[in-house]
Amino acid sequence: MKADHVQDTDRKEDNFIVRDFRFQNGETLPELRQHYVTLGTPKRDSAGRVSNAVLLLHGTNGSGKTVIESLGSQLFGSGQPLDSAKYYLIIPDALGCGASSKPSDGLRAKFPRYGYNDMVEAQKLLVTEGLGINHLRLILGLSMGAMHAWIWGGKYPDMMDALMPLVSMPVPIAGHNLFYRRVITESIRNDPDYNGGDYVKQPSHWIYTLPVQHIIIESRVRTYEAAPTRAKSIALFDKIVDDARQLDANDYLYGFEASWDYDPEPSLGKIKARLLSVNFADDMANVLELGLVERAVAKIPNARSVIVPASDKSHGHFGSRYPELWKQYLVELLDSLS
Repeated sequence: MKADHVQDTDRKEDNFIVRDFRFQNGETLPELRQHYVTLGTPKRDSAGRVSNAVLLLHGTNGSGKTVIESLGSQLFGSGQPLDSAKYYLIIPDALGCGASSKPSDGLRAKFPRYGYNDMVEAQKLLVTEGLGINHLRLILGLSMGAMHAWIWGGKYPDMMDALMPLVSMPVPIAGHNLFYRRVITESIRNDPDYNGGDYVKQPSHWIYTLPVQHIIIESRVRTYEAAPTRAKSIALFDKIVDDARQLDANDYLYGFEASWDYDPEPSLGKIKARLLSVNFADDMANVLELGLVERAVAKIPNARSVIVPASDKSHGHFGSRYPELWKQYLVELLDSLS
């Protein structure tokens, strides 16, 4: 395994290579590429342990670039909550996403079927073996990254001081959340151009299901603001579909189906980190009304749940990408560690 760094004053970007990575289903990949960006410099305490590392995890079919673009201007600058002069920020592209190893690299549908636990294991190898970090001050995750944070806390309870999962529930994905995902994944599988995943030209029919995803993850208010007339609604629909022509069908299918193994509930009682779960009342992806998050938090010492009320500024599930809606809770969490 190796991690060669591009030297820079603050930002480093590279690939960490894992040889013969073994997936939980027994499949292996001779070379797993884990792409990442780091901001800042690791600092060590008197015992030689890195004390300022923060792992930032992106959402489904996103990348570390999404995290940097969404959070950077409000969180990473001088005097801001995750000031990169103070913290060592680790921002990976998850397995299957961004510039990390994924089906579209060439294996297509022969790429190993990965799950969230495989993605977390790849992240852990990057952090520990690639970057030499054996302890994290904080793991902050958005959507899928938040679900990864719940897994991290249960599997590696001594590795972090704090967890902040944004827009997630610590229960298996089911109900309407799974329904809309299957609308997309089954549309890919049944696209006449899909050819069992062995296509040369991108399948062209399934992309018409992606406005359904927009309905689930963006606030109704924001969507209506963007499309308050019939003409603007049709234009927005067409733009979503047109943008989707840049996507790879196998990558998208794998990304959405990776949650098949997500079930952090049995390990919630093992979590030792201080945990703050943040959700948004107008998030249509997560069924917050049933109190499932609160039930989970009750099993964890030093944990609490916050549901941010809907407002004229909220963005539904996309609220995680707008730190102005939740960064005060991040400040509270970090202050509680000092």
